[in-house]
Amino acid sequence: MAFTRTYDGDEPVRVNKWLGQTGVCSRREAESLIAEGLVSIDGETISDAGRKIEPGQTLTLNDTAQHALASGMTILLHKPVGYVSGQPDPGKIPAVRLLKTPNRVGEGETPARDASLPPIGRLDEDSRGLLLLSSDGVVAKAVIGPASELDKEYLVVVDGHVTEGKLSKLRHGLELNGKALKPARVTQIEPQRLRFILTEGKYRQIRRMCELVGLEVIDLYRVRVGPLLLGDLPEGRWRHLTPAERDALITQAKGEGR
Repeated sequence: MAFTRTYDGDEPVRVNKWLGQTGVCSRREAESLIAEGLVSIDGETISDAGRKIEPGQTLTLNDTAQHALASGMTILLHKPVGYVSGQPDPGKIPAVRLLKTPNRVGEGETPARDASLPPIGRLDEDSRGLLLLSSDGVVAKAVIGPASELDKEYLVVVDGHVTEGKLSKLRHGLELNGKALKPARVTQIEPQRLRFILTEGKYRQIRRMCELVGLEVIDLYRVRVGPLLLGDLPEGRWRHLTPAERDALITQAKGEGR
């Protein structure tokens, strides 16, 4: 099945940049797919590597593109604060730089320095925890594809007075950029500590949700993506996803997407 995704940003953005930022593939891979005529926007095949996608438009990678991206390596990383997930702005440090042999836990090949391992889902510079880096298009589709409703779990420390009314709004009733958010599971586990379980991942979503109800996020820690647990993996360390974990991720995504 072809991969489709609707752009929900506020401003037009180059297709190759957007695909790289969202973790579908690297910018270089996106440019190759475009050159081969494997990418379309709202049904129109595009050929210009500089083409921009507009808010609300839908991008499709056809079956051939999916097959080209359907094999590769997937890394589970415990990202520290201070590292960015994807292509960095000047002066920022990409999380992929942590993928060195001394930081590896368990067996497996250390990726080459120039390996293409885009992030599968966002985790901003000020946040920490579980980050997937992968060249596997099937994994990308399972986690961030339009039919996927894999939940992501976060432990969040906030500043401000937490009330049942604020928790109710966080669970259901907030909008970002004029669009209603999907219901979220939000529970208070300590006076200033909340657990968020989301099935979507808009830009800095939890921080922006908290701002809307008068709370400030002090610490944001992702501990789970679908069946994948961060567990006791130390901060700054990484490991390969096992075949069993990959299968569980894809199976769960298919089951929840029906």
